[in-house]
Amino acid sequence: MSSIDTLDLNGTYSYADYLKWQFKERLELIKGKIFKMSPAPATKHQKIAGMLFAEIWHLLRNKDCQVFAAPFDVRLPRFDLKSDKEILTVVQPDISVICDPRKIDEKGCIGAPDWIIEILPPGNTRKEMNDKFEVYEESGVKEYWLVEPNDEVVLVYVLRDEKYTGLRPYTVGQALTSVTLPDYTVELSQLFDKK
Repeated sequence: MSSIDTLDLNGTYSYADYLKWQFKERLELIKGKIFKMSPAPATKHQKIAGMLFAEIWHLLRNKDCQVFAAPFDVRLPRFDLKSDKEILTVVQPDISVICDPRKIDEKGCIGAPDWIIEILPPGNTRKEMNDKFEVYEESGVKEYWLVEPNDEVVLVYVLRDEKYTGLRPYTVGQALTSVTLPDYTVELSQLFDKK
């Protein structure tokens, strides 16, 4: 298949279907439903993603945890169902930190990363704040950051007793330290630097 228009957008699909598609558009599957990804990210988005990735990569050199940037498939199976036909959620987080090397294979990650960072594109916040929030929580992603470039705020959620607890919003002038990697702190004034 070469055109997304040939699909029933109300249908339910699996990772096995996803692997067959050869579309120009990038897609994600959330609970079997197709979500089109935003067009190429804006420069501001790329600068933020690049800075976070570079700093985290540098911190993790020669350590067990690894960091990956999109496009990178994160397959989130329900329970222990791991065949391609049984996996109904495949996402491409902006940044994924994975500390269990058994979760990494040639296709990407199978299972919940320890930490996911999503940079919100304009007009696509519902998917990140509702749909992905829910699957990340259900899958056991321990730490989830939502970076909002326009408002210059970072929302942080930490998994406690299988439910996300929201920390206070972090804004310019504050420093934010990862719960997953306590050696990593980012100054938000630097993160949102307009240069």
